[in-house]
Amino acid sequence: MARQCTPDDGYRMTLICYNDTFGYGWRHVDLFTHDADGRELNWVHWQVPADGPDAADEVTDRVEPQLRRTSEWRHSVSAAGMDYWEADAAWDES
Repeated sequence: MARQCTPDDGYRMTLICYNDTFGYGWRHVDLFTHDADGRELNWVHWQVPADGPDAADEVTDRVEPQLRRTSEWRHSVSAAGMDYWEADAAWDES
């Protein structure tokens, strides 16, 4: 079984979801893993049927049922003007 990265090891995981501001038609959620120094180690994504955090939560519960959001969604706007939200995440150990 693969070893899971945990905050106790200095790793952190971040979920990011988006608003399809520019009409690209590719709605998705990203899950990033970073090491203790902030370097990106890996990422994966899955599609969602709608924009924003509510859709991201719903699909994530179905796609990765052991992945838990551990913070509130934090809203930001990219330099290009795209709305996005970030939240901390962790694997459910139970």
